[in-house]
Formats: sequence, structure tokens, C-alpha cells
Amino acid sequence: MKVLMLNGSAKQNGNTYRSLLEVGQQLEKEGIEYEIFQIGGGLVRDCIGCGQCTEKGCVFEDDKVNEFIRKAKEADGFVFGTPVYYAHPSGRILSFLDRVFYSGGSAFQFKPGASVAVARRGGTTASFDVLNKYFGISQMPTVGSTYWNNVHGRVPGEAEQDEEGLRTMRNLARNLAWMLKCFEKGRETGISLPETERGRQTNFIR
Repeated sequence: MKVLMLNGSAKQNGNTYRSLLEVGQQLEKEGIEYEIFQIGGGLVRDCIGCGQCTEKGCVFEDDKVNEFIRKAKEADGFVFGTPVYYAHPSGRILSFLDRVFYSGGSAFQFKPGASVAVARRGGTTASFDVLNKYFGISQMPTVGSTYWNNVHGRVPGEAEQDEEGLRTMRNLARNLAWMLKCFEKGRETGISLPETERGRQTNFIR
């Protein structure tokens, strides 16, 4: 089993990365592989609603969106990490995930997901709430911890001082590993995925 994590910070080795690393190291102790996928500081396009998605993902190939979708198809669970900007997730992770889910949402169905928010001080719970909405619309069980999945730190390295935050990351990893193992046992015993009703989308309530 493997968990794919997304570092939504432009900083490769900042506090968001450190928080995800704490999750990953605990996952390894639980027998689960992990990979931290870096958005990095390069260009990330917004979704423009062009409707040109293909079986490969987004029509635009000049950033890492389709690479992430390919990896997501092989992953069993997910953790999305973001720094907090103005009490909100980074714009780059939202642009990235909008296109990922719009063009490759089927790669995430019925796989557990968790979000992690990292801030100097405030805005973590609002950012945490925004990222969790991707899970709710995609039939993804959401993984919690012993507190909201938040870590505090401003400059790289300060996350090391947030003892409670890192403990929350480890407990998050344990909960995610437990859920993945339960799902695996369910598949082994023949429990099938739930049926999903599809139909015409409405723009108002009649």
C-alpha cells in the first residue's frame, strides 16, 4: 500500500514538507509506503473550464498536474499539505487540485484522504476546511487525528518546535494506516464498493 502526499508549498523543504515528512515516517513504521510530491515554484495554471479533459487528464501539459494524476491512480490514500496565506490555502495548491480533481477525479474515489495546514499562527482551521472539501465531493473517507491536522511555524525549521503539531501528524498517520488496512481486509473478504447514483445535475431546487 502507498500514500501519495502533496506539498502545496513553493518551498521544497519548509515547514509544510517537514509536517508531511512526520506523517510519512510514521506510515513507514506502520508498513505503508509514501511519496511526497512537490508542486514546487514553477508555473501552475488555473482551471479555465475548457472541457477538454482526456483519459490522460488535463489538456495542459506544461506543469505537474497530469504527473500527479498518474501517480494518484496507483496510490491507496492521500495527504494534501498547504501553507496558510491570508487564512487560506496557497493559491497554487488550489489551482493544482481544481484541475487534478476536475480532470482526474476518478483516481480518488473511495480512497481515504487527509489535509494538513501549516501556519505562523492563525488561519489553519479555515485552510484545513477548504482542502477537506475535495474529499467530500469525491467519495473519499476523510482521516482525522487527535486535533485538527495543523502544525505551526513561520520560517523553515520552526515546525520542529511544535511538539503537539508533530504528534498530531503521527496520530494522523496511524489513523490513515489503520483505515487503509481495514479497507484492504474488506476487499479480501469480498466487500464491494457502494453503488453510486448518477443523473442530471440541477442548478436550482425545484
